[in-house]
Amino acid sequence: MRIAVYGASGFTGRLAVAELRRRGIATALVGRDPDRLQAVGGAGAAVRVADPADPAALTAAFADCDAVVNCAGPFTFWGEPVVRAAIGAGAHYVDTTGEQHYLRRVFDGFGAQAERAGVTVVPAMTDDGGPGDLIAALTAARVAPVDRLLIADLREPGSGASRGTARSMAAIGDEEPLEYRDGALRPADGPAPQPIVPPGGADAVPLSVFALPGVVTVPRHVTARRVHGAIRSEVAALFAALTPDVVESVPETVPEEVRSAGRWLMAAEAVGADGRSARGWVTGHDAYGLTAVIAVEGALRLAAGKAAPGVLSPAQAFEPAGFLDALAPSGVRWQVD
Repeated sequence: MRIAVYGASGFTGRLAVAELRRRGIATALVGRDPDRLQAVGGAGAAVRVADPADPAALTAAFADCDAVVNCAGPFTFWGEPVVRAAIGAGAHYVDTTGEQHYLRRVFDGFGAQAERAGVTVVPAMTDDGGPGDLIAALTAARVAPVDRLLIADLREPGSGASRGTARSMAAIGDEEPLEYRDGALRPADGPAPQPIVPPGGADAVPLSVFALPGVVTVPRHVTARRVHGAIRSEVAALFAALTPDVVESVPETVPEEVRSAGRWLMAAEAVGADGRSARGWVTGHDAYGLTAVIAVEGALRLAAGKAAPGVLSPAQAFEPAGFLDALAPSGVRWQVD
């Protein structure tokens, strides 16, 4: 088995490469800068230089790979050529995006191609997208049929953001957050959700409407009148400050001690058509390190042939409880009440 990591010399890409090495998986390091790739790979590494603007080179770089882990954002600018090349090479695909409108384009534009090629494409295998989608599926199942479902990112401030995250936030800064309402994705125009008390917390925290990936992925497998997303208001304000003029001042990496100290938490609250409610949550530390684990775990499961072809949400491709349980060695805990 061989897994390609596109954007292998970036912050998240290096973490994914390290996770694949830890598992003893042969890895192809793919990107645009041969010197940076070689520095990551060391002597004898399978380094392949390919630019998203060169489809033939990109497809060739993935040709002998079972799956591709795409870590190179902003995906709004660079994601779709990598999806197209992976399908062309017959390699399964996961990525680490959280960009709503890019996700919508992948689901709308690549499903038929992936099915014809026998390839499975699962975007948003990141700390918010993967666990958020999976815990939403488990929570919604308790009260189906669902009237409304809230996905909330309750990560604590102070966890740090990389330059790549800053670039992605700046790239989508002018895009309207979406919500799913009455059968379609629409601009989110409802009021901010009511403050909620995080699991294990004592006080309710204010929430702001936010463009979470689960708003796009969850309606693929949960029938609900409304699916909407929110984040802690203080974290939303920090992300809003990542404007293009400050992006390049953000450090490329987040130190491991900062990552390990920061807690991320994804919550789902579902209200059934009959008024019953359920709440689920999934939490852990080191969101960037966990993103690498989630993406690699997903790629390996796809390479093992455990999902149908097409563009799928995480909960469509993987059994939700089993996948979350597989993250336990990385310190992940989850629960549905």
